[in-house]
Amino acid sequence: MNMESGNDQLAQRILGLFDDTPLKSSRVRPLFDTRQPLDVEITCFPVSSGNEQAFLAVEMRVGPQRLYIVKHIRELLRCIDRGECYVFSRHFSYDPSLHCFRPEHFAVIQQLIAIYRNENVYRHMPHSAILAKQGNDDRMLLIPPYSWDALLPALQQAPSVLLAHDGSTFEGLSVIDEPLPIQFRLDEADKDAYCIDVQGLELVTVLESYGAVIANGAFIQTPIEQCKRLSDLKKTLGSSRQQRILISPNQIGPIMDKVVPGLQKLGNVRVAQAIADRVVQPELQAKLYLDRIRDRLLAGLEFHYGDISINPLDPNRHKHTENRILMRNTDKEQRILEIMEQSPFVKTEGGYFLDDEDAEYNFMYHVVPQLQRILHIYATSAVKERLFIPNAPPKISVNVDERIDWLEFKFEMDGISEAEIRRLLKAIEEKRRYYRMANGALMPLESEQFQEIIRFMNEVGLRQGEASGAEFRIPVMRGLHLIDSQGERQAVRFGRSFRKLLENLRNPDHLEFPVPDSLVHVLREYQAYGFQWLKTLAHYHFGGILADDMGLGKTLQSIAFMVSVLPDIQKRQLPALVVCPASLMYNWRNEFTRFAPSVRTIIADGNKAERTRKLNHLERVDVIITSYPLLRRDIEWYAKHSFHTLILDEAQAFKNYATQTAQSVKALQAEYCFALTGTPVENSLEELWSIYDAVFPGLFPGRKEFSDLPRDVVAKRSRPFLLRRLKTDVLQELPEKIESLQASELLPEQKKLYIAYLAKLQKDALKHLDEDGFQKSRIKILAGITRLRQLCCHPGLFMEDYTGSSAKFEQLLEIIAEAREAGRRPLIFSQFTEMLALIKRELAEQGVSYFYLDGQTPSAERVELCSRFNAGERDLFLASLKAGGTGLNLTGADTVILYDLWWNPAVEQQAADRAHRIGQKQVVQVIRLVAQGTVEDKMYEIQQRKKNLIEEVIQPGEEAISALTEQDIRDILNL
Repeated sequence: MNMESGNDQLAQRILGLFDDTPLKSSRVRPLFDTRQPLDVEITCFPVSSGNEQAFLAVEMRVGPQRLYIVKHIRELLRCIDRGECYVFSRHFSYDPSLHCFRPEHFAVIQQLIAIYRNENVYRHMPHSAILAKQGNDDRMLLIPPYSWDALLPALQQAPSVLLAHDGSTFEGLSVIDEPLPIQFRLDEADKDAYCIDVQGLELVTVLESYGAVIANGAFIQTPIEQCKRLSDLKKTLGSSRQQRILISPNQIGPIMDKVVPGLQKLGNVRVAQAIADRVVQPELQAKLYLDRIRDRLLAGLEFHYGDISINPLDPNRHKHTENRILMRNTDKEQRILEIMEQSPFVKTEGGYFLDDEDAEYNFMYHVVPQLQRILHIYATSAVKERLFIPNAPPKISVNVDERIDWLEFKFEMDGISEAEIRRLLKAIEEKRRYYRMANGALMPLESEQFQEIIRFMNEVGLRQGEASGAEFRIPVMRGLHLIDSQGERQAVRFGRSFRKLLENLRNPDHLEFPVPDSLVHVLREYQAYGFQWLKTLAHYHFGGILADDMGLGKTLQSIAFMVSVLPDIQKRQLPALVVCPASLMYNWRNEFTRFAPSVRTIIADGNKAERTRKLNHLERVDVIITSYPLLRRDIEWYAKHSFHTLILDEAQAFKNYATQTAQSVKALQAEYCFALTGTPVENSLEELWSIYDAVFPGLFPGRKEFSDLPRDVVAKRSRPFLLRRLKTDVLQELPEKIESLQASELLPEQKKLYIAYLAKLQKDALKHLDEDGFQKSRIKILAGITRLRQLCCHPGLFMEDYTGSSAKFEQLLEIIAEAREAGRRPLIFSQFTEMLALIKRELAEQGVSYFYLDGQTPSAERVELCSRFNAGERDLFLASLKAGGTGLNLTGADTVILYDLWWNPAVEQQAADRAHRIGQKQVVQVIRLVAQGTVEDKMYEIQQRKKNLIEEVIQPGEEAISALTEQDIRDILNL
């Protein structure tokens, strides 16, 4: 029992620590407050630490009518902070329920409370000795320098704030920006000596850490550097116990050079007339003399002031004529000496010397230009000839040898023989800073022109071992990334043949490949351009990605290309190969039958024996059509054969480079390779790399190096080999899509189930994430989210005893009824076949005719169902999202209903494009159904947030990311 009571008390104290209920007292007096405001007087004053450094502190007096000294300032601040009482004396106690503070005073108190809270930390800092040393520590609160800037404005706004300094008290805190009230007088002393008399220094207090000085009852803002100099001066004079500095005749020069300019920053400096008459201050003329003798670089530095010449390395440099006192430009002298220190010169009393070639080059190329801006340089011819700067910048010319499709690079540079260029290129490849020429001169390789040459060689991958004299020859493919760099490089000159190659790739119609006669009147203008693009790439044996929007006829453009090369296919008896999803094999054959009946096609499907028989009898076959799954099974046969043309349809099927599908595709050999896809990127740019690695290996480096390329580089390099057009760009007659989101609130019984499942999933998800991490628990959590999504669709999807309905289901039935009344024909997608079964049952009860398609529907039957629906048969079409999202032409539908959302909006876009494609005569309305306030809302937000990630590279585009991050899951489940 006692233990429980003790636990209750402990819990109660812990609760009090985190109870944010505002305490009455330490707040500004509210309206109608009957508490008595207290008067406050705050005194700010400097205190000295053991090392004579000054700090600021405050003391307080508080009371209702008379003021009481705060004997324990920290205790008072603690009580105010916690809303507790504090006893000043037997006559007065502070009670937060009876007393309050004026806003101006409370602003100061808040700052002091913050200082008090941090004081324990500050006690362990180097300057904390002052806290232990002060006898009145309980009455005084030290103000740390880091708190002063915040406290000062509050002190200046508050009444009854005093500054105590040097035995006097001043009202208010004034901060001024004026010269310090310190006088320095330079005069003659006895026996040809000199002196500096100091006045006023003992009357100022230097607050070095605060960047201020207290003088005449005010704070004078002073730079930290000057504060430190002034503090050091006070310490030095204090240790000698005098305010006069005696100077010998030998010291007057350095004093005038260095000390007097420094004193002028600290106060008013007056020079006696007798001394001023002897002071001369001519302009500094610095001179540097350079020579080379016996492989050594010699340097002599002189500072000239009129007729006075000074060697800064001479120990007697301060001895000048007795009748003159020279005021030297010490700042400029110091800058020059610091620059000279950048090179490892050996110093002597006469000058400097260097005998290291690297150091000599660094001095000549990097240091001398800095010195030229502030002094005069006199160099012998031996020095001038040591550094070779070409009259004209180096150049690399680029041309194409069209006979063998190789690029030729030629290095050109005035003053360099071709024999020496090879050694120069080796120095460039070894990343040397300079090249030592045969005559001993050093040629800098750090200029922007050479750096551009180096960047270019690294970019193209030119190696000195590939050079023949001053020329390189590499395959055209290795220089493809130069396509978008014409005009951007000063050191690279593109020859006519290379410019022609670039122009042909940018404008494929320049080569004028004729469209096959049978398709001249079939291809639209943009499709003819796509055909020219394919032919141009094939002309140079390049691969590419035809990435047109869904429904723009990528299949037809590919067929046109294969018709154009059909004579070569038949002559060489080298068939083309089309690889596509299993659901599209019969679509391809139908398209060939429709647009190119002369092309002999075969679908390599069936069981193993049937496929083997077909593949072993290809004598009268021009095009083989197979699927990605069948390709994997038969890869041993396909890898052993070469093909004339390879068409990879729906290329996103091998976007993951590590899959068996991707490995199988990359094992194929063909003379011309093209990929077709409306979504070249869904999750990451690695998918784009995987597709290019199949159709155009060598365009990009390896996968790891590719991931380091900036997006703009990827975009530039891929642009000539990726053709993408949107419907809005090329098909103005295609009706607009009208997209809308229709939300419905869960039915009461449905909502109860949803809330219960959500609570359990949130609890389980947190546990899995904490214990197993995101990757290990991802599948479990996604399975739970799928359950929530099914509840949004209809609880009957997995609850056999559920007898109720669903809000979205009711909404769907209403939309169907309205659509039928308006004469519209809906196309309904759901990823859950169980949901489609519920819809079918309801439609059957209502007597509504429909077509139905899912993953079990044979390919031939799919085509037949689409054709019948497009011909006007039946009222609506039901399809599973996965099975019907690609490869279908359902222009007979004018309303697309996405019953449930999918993670990747690109998949939904493909589904909608089953109706919104070529041949559509009506405006297509796309309706997304969402259960309001559920995970579907969160999914839609994630879709919108991720939708435009890839557009920087694929221009233009509508792709989006489908991969979910841990943060996405936390957002969905409100974790």
